[in-house]
Amino acid sequence: KTLKSNVLVTLVRVEYNGAVLGDSPKTDVLPDGTAEYNFSTSFECSPDGPNSLDVIVQKPLLLTVLEVGPREKKKPEKITPLGQAVVDLLPLLQGVRSLKVFAPLYAVPASSSEKLHPKATGGLEVTVSTKELLLSATQFSSGNLLSITMEAAYSVPGVFTTEAQQSYMACLQIPAAGEKELLLLFQNGILKADGEKEPLPRPKNWPLGTILAPGALTIPNSFIVGGPYEDEDGELTRSQDREFRMQAESTKRIVWDTERRCFLDAAAVALLQKRIAECRYWPVELCKMSMASGGKGKTSKADKGDEDKQIAFHGVAYVNMMHLLCPGVKQIRGAFPVFSYQDSEVFEKTKIQHSIFRDLRSQLSLVKEGLGTSPVSRAAPTKAQKEDKDSSGTVRSREAHGTVVALFPCHRKEQCLSPQYSEARTFLVMEIKLDRPLVPKRRREELVRRVKDMMRPQPELPPWTGGAKKAVAGYEKCITSVAVAILKEYHELFGEQLPDQGVIDHGTLEEQRRQLSYELNTSGKYFAFKEQLKYSVVKVVREKYLKTTVFETQQQLQEFLSELYIFLVDHMHIALNKLLSGEDVSHTFPALTTKKQLRLFAREAEANRDFSLASLFYSQRIAQDACSVQSWLDYGAFCLLHEDATKAQECFKKALRLDPQHTQSLLLCGIVAVKLQHYEEAEIFFEDACCLEPSSIIAWTISGLFYELQNNYIQAERNFREAKKLLQAQLEEERRILEAAEAEGKKPSTEPDGSDDKLPEVVEGVTSKEEATALQEAPEGLDGDVEGWEMVLWEWWGVMWEQLAMAPMMPRPVVPPEPGNLRAKQVHPDFQSSTSQDGQPAETHFLAAPCPAPGPQPPPCTIFMKTVEFLMQVNAVRFVHKALAHELLSLQGGPTCAYYLALAWTYSLQEDLPRYEECVCEAIRID
Repeated sequence: KTLKSNVLVTLVRVEYNGAVLGDSPKTDVLPDGTAEYNFSTSFECSPDGPNSLDVIVQKPLLLTVLEVGPREKKKPEKITPLGQAVVDLLPLLQGVRSLKVFAPLYAVPASSSEKLHPKATGGLEVTVSTKELLLSATQFSSGNLLSITMEAAYSVPGVFTTEAQQSYMACLQIPAAGEKELLLLFQNGILKADGEKEPLPRPKNWPLGTILAPGALTIPNSFIVGGPYEDEDGELTRSQDREFRMQAESTKRIVWDTERRCFLDAAAVALLQKRIAECRYWPVELCKMSMASGGKGKTSKADKGDEDKQIAFHGVAYVNMMHLLCPGVKQIRGAFPVFSYQDSEVFEKTKIQHSIFRDLRSQLSLVKEGLGTSPVSRAAPTKAQKEDKDSSGTVRSREAHGTVVALFPCHRKEQCLSPQYSEARTFLVMEIKLDRPLVPKRRREELVRRVKDMMRPQPELPPWTGGAKKAVAGYEKCITSVAVAILKEYHELFGEQLPDQGVIDHGTLEEQRRQLSYELNTSGKYFAFKEQLKYSVVKVVREKYLKTTVFETQQQLQEFLSELYIFLVDHMHIALNKLLSGEDVSHTFPALTTKKQLRLFAREAEANRDFSLASLFYSQRIAQDACSVQSWLDYGAFCLLHEDATKAQECFKKALRLDPQHTQSLLLCGIVAVKLQHYEEAEIFFEDACCLEPSSIIAWTISGLFYELQNNYIQAERNFREAKKLLQAQLEEERRILEAAEAEGKKPSTEPDGSDDKLPEVVEGVTSKEEATALQEAPEGLDGDVEGWEMVLWEWWGVMWEQLAMAPMMPRPVVPPEPGNLRAKQVHPDFQSSTSQDGQPAETHFLAAPCPAPGPQPPPCTIFMKTVEFLMQVNAVRFVHKALAHELLSLQGGPTCAYYLALAWTYSLQEDLPRYEECVCEAIRID
């Protein structure tokens, strides 16, 4: 479509994998610029043939539109290429039998089409179909698609020149099924001189050499997008490497921008995983070739004498492939330094004994001849190959006409020149991408199910009905029941005695008692009452006095009966007094202390190292409200430090049962699981926490610390990277809000009273002064509002206690505020709790000193100090040490005040007072 009117007759030539499949009939171009070719051709795709699946997946169908000129006398027809189009055949491997596309037509340079219409666009309507699916659904789902993009080599040695006879290649091996490997060769690297950086995004190119239209080299909808250096998976990602990389990207460099793809079946995928697990580093070889002119395919004596000079650089970059074994990871992109190729070093790092450019030249020549990927035996080089090292192998390239590509062995002179890669700090930027991750990431539903299975409560024990307290209460209840029954019998015999009838004399009462006793004995009710009391008395003996065996002597029996008689009579009087006075026995008094007060009591007892009393207060706090998640977490944190970790685990699991969506509970369950060495459970908890709240900086950081404890440094670094991205976004958002607030604060006020014109410090100072005055005057008015004064006092005491208890995390030494600046409301609303309402570990704010004069800016916040603050609140000492170690390594200007205060907290737990004092003094010296 859209061919120009000056073109009269055209035809289309179809090529694939270097072979011409056929030419369409000559067709006239219609006035509207269209031409109907109606041409069909075919080629065979077979695993053992030239057009295997590996070729289908990475090589496109090439279509060239040719203009047929008028025939002159005694001369053949003049055929001129106008444009070329490519069709990606990858969908045929993804379950598609028929593919219909509109392929853009790119103009051939120096053609009439480009000269007359350089910006004109046309296209070809192409349909590609297969008789049957190339891959079944099972084969496709069990396999994987591997794409490798070689972008560029930066900071290359200064001796590299842009001569036409120099070419740059890179190659690596990919394991295939069986004993074969695939060689992925990247040729025709372009050496670019100093200038502007490569644009982003920029298209990726097909691995094609023989193509007339440069525009057709680009792969549709496939781009190199780049990204921040910190997000890469290679090396040179530190902040101190940023300036070097930015300079290197605008200096001399070798550019490929080429993508190669290959399909891995199920066996190859399993082998790939195995190879990565056995050796994480894979070599990518880099080579500079010399392309000497040779019309007859022979090298001159001068060329033979300069073989060592013609190929003087043989380098290797080591790519850490372990990232691909992390759950959910399917892409690696980064910068990888290039080193000189040395057999011993390569074997030590990669366990590979042969070089592609040196030992596999015969297989490499097949790749250059157009097969793209060549299956290579994984066996060691043969004797013929070893002998071949001493001779220069030459192959004729189909891409270059009249030239011979010479691959020469690495001799001593090359080894002398290769260290220039290290001296120039050359690095290779490349991307390795999979269609699906090798290790699938667990879904949220699976994590919830796994956590739920671990949260199954233990079977409840049968209710224990004994106990001294219940036994005594049961005895008093029986006394009350018998007394009510006897009183009823008395009323039936003698009637009720009314108050206005006066007092009955003693003789009458004695006579009534004898008659009542007679009636009870003769009716059998006396025996029934005694049997009713017998069971409760036996329970008192067993539960209160713990007497379950016979007495050894009669004297011991008498002493026990005397003591028991006194006890039973006393409690009989207590029960009768309750009955006669009309007291409500079931009435329960309200708790005299609140959960907030009990927490303060527990923290005070903990500071005084009275751990039994602290445990009692924590238990009472839970008894008041057994459904409080925070109460269980606080008690669990106490047990984690001072008692049994198993008990802490039960507390954390109880909190998680109350709220399965609580991120902090998941993190604490993971922390205590690590302490109990239940690492599989810990991984589930941490992964679920990160999945439940992907924006939690603390969750990602703690998860990274856990993976580091497991020596899984790759996954740890990925989690730290995610936490840093979240922190950076959070700081940018806070900065944006602050700038917006400052901009609004500069606007003139419209209030007539002028109160809004005052500085925030002044307004808050007035409020604080009123509060301070209320604190001073409140004791005089205790009679009026005792409860209100008590609440004010408790709030003030809570603030002061939290100030002292959390002192290690304070950004500066505590300065007693002036009466006019007592600003209790500066405390964060979630200060009394280690979590906020949404379950995210809350940031801790402290009482601020009077606003100082402008001074040095505080050190930048890091993910590790944010995490240390949370870990100190929950007494996770081991994780605190790991986080502080990372903080020490990540700081550029040395340890901060907060670092030394956190370190002092760890020494205070160990009661190492000299080191504690050193850390505090160092913190004071800094701030």
